[in-house]
Amino acid sequence: MKLFTSAQIRELDKYTIDHEPIKSIDLMERAAKAITHAITSVWSQTTPVVVFAGPGNNGGDALAVARLLHDQGYDVKTYLFNISGHLSEDCAANRARLLDKKLKSFVEVTQEFDPPRLEDGMLVIDGLFGSGLNKPLAGGFASLVKYINSSPAKVVSIDVPSGLMTEDNSFNVRANIIRADLTLTLGQKKLSFLFSENQQLIGQVKVLDIRLSQEGIDKIDANYAIAEENDIRPLLLKRNPYAHKGNMGNALIIAGSYGMSGASVLATKACFRAGAGKVTTHTPKQNSIILQISVPEAIIQFDRDETVFSEAVDTEDFDAIGIGPGLGTSEQTAIALITQIRGTQCPIVADADAINILANHRAWLQQMPKGIIFTPHPKELQRLEGHTNDSYELLSKARSLAERVQGYVILKGHHSALCLPDGHVIFNSTGNAGMATAGSGDVLTGIITGLLARGYKQQEACLIGMYLHGLAGDIAAHELGQESLMAGDIIHYLPDAFKKLKE
Repeated sequence: MKLFTSAQIRELDKYTIDHEPIKSIDLMERAAKAITHAITSVWSQTTPVVVFAGPGNNGGDALAVARLLHDQGYDVKTYLFNISGHLSEDCAANRARLLDKKLKSFVEVTQEFDPPRLEDGMLVIDGLFGSGLNKPLAGGFASLVKYINSSPAKVVSIDVPSGLMTEDNSFNVRANIIRADLTLTLGQKKLSFLFSENQQLIGQVKVLDIRLSQEGIDKIDANYAIAEENDIRPLLLKRNPYAHKGNMGNALIIAGSYGMSGASVLATKACFRAGAGKVTTHTPKQNSIILQISVPEAIIQFDRDETVFSEAVDTEDFDAIGIGPGLGTSEQTAIALITQIRGTQCPIVADADAINILANHRAWLQQMPKGIIFTPHPKELQRLEGHTNDSYELLSKARSLAERVQGYVILKGHHSALCLPDGHVIFNSTGNAGMATAGSGDVLTGIITGLLARGYKQQEACLIGMYLHGLAGDIAAHELGQESLMAGDIIHYLPDAFKKLKE
């Protein structure tokens, strides 16, 4: 599913109006009916409703909803803020339609505003500003937002909570943004909805289908998208019934240091579970007994050092390598890492301490092979690319890194984001908070390495890998609960995730 910028949303609306064809006021009415239906399915006619409408099309939506709720017997008080004396054409039209109802509880605010008392059990409909906002709210509108946020009333925002911008909120004033309990967004989610710091502002999100032009959606080239099940399933390779381990992929995992053998165990097990025919794990000698007991299927290749990764290995016989989990960041390991990366011809997944080492030797980024896959969590990316104020800036740095090295960057999080070499970003739609546990990233490294060895190209391996990783975590959370979920549980339920995708 594509995610559009505010400018593209306006472009899609216009395309729908021009090509359906439909008048803009009728498209607004269609949206208002969908919003009204969503509201009436939750709140009954006994709920007092207060509508705050701004001067633009978001306000027009709100006025139309106020009229439709009134027609269904709801007690609705409506406040239209017309401070500048100019309303959008469709907002003015819906103002006229509302006035035709001769409501006593309609107030048009042009100067002074006496706010209504907002109490527990009331519903506020926020239609002040929508997806077209491009600067923080200030003055009276900021005061109104703070007043609404301080009230015990439930808040439903139309399309976007007023004050929240659809993409970049790096320099927004968070105190001046509506905190919605429910956001009824039109057409598709907005980019800013996927960032963790905005979850407390958007509340529950429901996407309303207002039948925007599918042809228009297909024609607009969006930089952002969300990968869903129907996008992933066609990418899966079929397993040859005459396959043997020699043609199902040979993977190398370089992971672990003394005291961190668990990282190598998790990555190795996940690599096998992702379908690799053979997995070799290169690790310090001190980890040998743990690995051989934990993953008897793996071939163990010992480093000459007892406790750390200290020398690059020959990768001629391997189809993919995963490197970084639990390696440590000693200078000896750092030199071995860059030597390994320089000398490897097959696809590489670099995670954890591999990224931390590169953060300590940033000039080495220029030597990264085309198509390398980085899988950082936010702190690792900041070590590599510098501090950021919020998730939008962080994503921008991840995009820039992917374009700069002509590789793939999976920025891990609730909605993990795959940044492609061409600047496009694809968000994952699976996963849950129970996966915020040590070792979860090591599992992802193993899965993607296994998929690469199995024969998937880098983009496919990243997309399938992060989707399966999240899906296995969702199944584990369903069976075990989020609180008790461990990284090993993700591996345990990976077969169920594969089966669910292939059903």
